[in-house]
Amino acid sequence: MNQVARRFFAYFLCLGLVITITVFSHSSALVSSQKTSPLSTEIRGVWLTNVASGVLFVPWGINRALNQLSALNFNTIYPVVWNRGHTFYQSAVAKMTTGSDTQPLLKFMHVGQDVLTKIVKLAKNKDLRVIPWFEYGFMTPHYSELARRYPDWLTSGQKGINSIENTPPEEIDNGLLNKQAWLNPLHPQVQEFIQGLIVEVVTNYDVDGIQLDDHFGMPVQFGYDRFTTELYQQEHQGKNPPSDPFNSEWMRWRADKITDFMAEIYQAVKAVKPKAKISLSPNYHAFAYKYYLQDWEDWVKKGLVDELILQVYRSDKNSFIAQLEQPSVKLAQTLIPVAIGILSGTMQNPVKITQIQAQVQAVRDRNFDGISFFYWESLWGYIVPESPQQRRKAFLDMFN
Repeated sequence: MNQVARRFFAYFLCLGLVITITVFSHSSALVSSQKTSPLSTEIRGVWLTNVASGVLFVPWGINRALNQLSALNFNTIYPVVWNRGHTFYQSAVAKMTTGSDTQPLLKFMHVGQDVLTKIVKLAKNKDLRVIPWFEYGFMTPHYSELARRYPDWLTSGQKGINSIENTPPEEIDNGLLNKQAWLNPLHPQVQEFIQGLIVEVVTNYDVDGIQLDDHFGMPVQFGYDRFTTELYQQEHQGKNPPSDPFNSEWMRWRADKITDFMAEIYQAVKAVKPKAKISLSPNYHAFAYKYYLQDWEDWVKKGLVDELILQVYRSDKNSFIAQLEQPSVKLAQTLIPVAIGILSGTMQNPVKITQIQAQVQAVRDRNFDGISFFYWESLWGYIVPESPQQRRKAFLDMFN
């Protein structure tokens, strides 16, 4: 069995376990409709991902999820539409570029039905906003068809496309960096491809906007590929990029190029659907800029973001609150709606409902515009510290 085959086998085996657990966790009963008030203007969102989650793959998963979310007064979903080199909708842009129009297992499980069409139709009937989430941004697996077909689209460090020199191990994004290739956000063909996916979703589906996240950037140690080096030389009298990836001018030059592309995306989306929201769910600004060249504070100042959902996935109360009170966050609050992303748990890290309740209250006490939870399965699904019934009751109390 070759490496690619082993990866897919492991993925499907893990997914099968998740689907089994999901079915067992939800088999008791559906949540009865307990809606007691109209939807609030507060953002009450959740991310629907495909990582360690079976919600998109079982035929009844989407219906059950949206029924339960609506019954508990959620009002926004962020369903993944771009992950691991695949789209989670039927994409002509992806088909033309990679030969595949959608994620293979998704296509098999839904017998060719377009999943995003199904999500939008069901959500609109329940007054749920749908903001498709381009989760992987510029990341793609090394074994993906995208990386194999277009090696010149990838950026690299000084030691190769997966080098992590000069970055402290604790600052690497959960180990993803050394497992993923990165498309070069400065490369015009990469920009055309990513923008094509985004515009395609806005054009073909009745969505309320699109969301980019912390992977819409470039790891600071990357940018030493041939294309970026030559572009830098053209604009710097033939000089090579500094060998120190943290050189302030070199960081600013790359970050500004990414900001320019963000402006192009904003304009392209608004040209198709002026009221579509450009949502962004980044890490805190100092981290986002220093390690991923994502100067989202500048994006907010320039009017390139309509909604900010700041990821604050911390269990320590003081650390959590400290992130809510950062100057960049307070500035954003004066300009656009700002909500806080709260971790509701993972398979490896279940989160108690008391922590979730305390964090929601801390967010509301500081007049933010709402919350969103990462991720659907851990709201009241598998491996939660309390029973699913207790969890659902707690969310209904929070959102009553």
